Amino acid sequence: MNILSRRWLAVASLCALGVVPGTAGAACPPLLDHTFPSLKDGKPMPLCQYAGKVVLVVNTASYCGFTSQYDGLEKLYARLKDRGLVVLGFPSNDFGEQEPGSDKEIAEFCRLTYGVEFPMVGKTVVKGSGANPFYRRLAEITDSRPKWNFHKYLISRDTGEVVAFSSLTKPDDRDLLKKIDEFLNRPIPEGSRK
Repeated sequence: MNILSRRWLAVASLCALGVVPGTAGAACPPLLDHTFPSLKDGKPMPLCQYAGKVVLVVNTASYCGFTSQYDGLEKLYARLKDRGLVVLGFPSNDFGEQEPGSDKEIAEFCRLTYGVEFPMVGKTVVKGSGANPFYRRLAEITDSRPKWNFHKYLISRDTGEVVAFSSLTKPDDRDLLKKIDEFLNRPIPEGSRK
């Protein structure tokens, strides 16, 4: 077995145990123990890498009346990422078929139209029985299911609290910003420090 094979086996073993390399041996919180293909390049994107961050999860679409929220989401991410906020986009064609494109087309639209740099996963299902397991869990915790594009879930640093916001809640909404600030001001859980 060569060195690359041994390194890959070690990383795979850590991931199987819920440990994300580079997190100083921190266990992955169960809520974040999901991996999705990245919208940008299709490579595996483990959500465990966001352990200890405040995560704003948003199901997105390119051809929706709320699509302009991309601009506010990107500004929010740019302003608060150094404090520990991650905006995480989940493109979905579940509502009004307003996200018909391929991952490549979606990524290009987001980058060219809104300058989106926050992380996004590949197109996925976020509603009903076919919803991905992460979204099913968020809906169970909050008792709030997305009714349209740009529904939001805000996850605290320790994943112990999740708050849902409707599609009507804009990224600069006072209540959303207040809750983000509250979550950011909480201490980073031990084992999540990077």
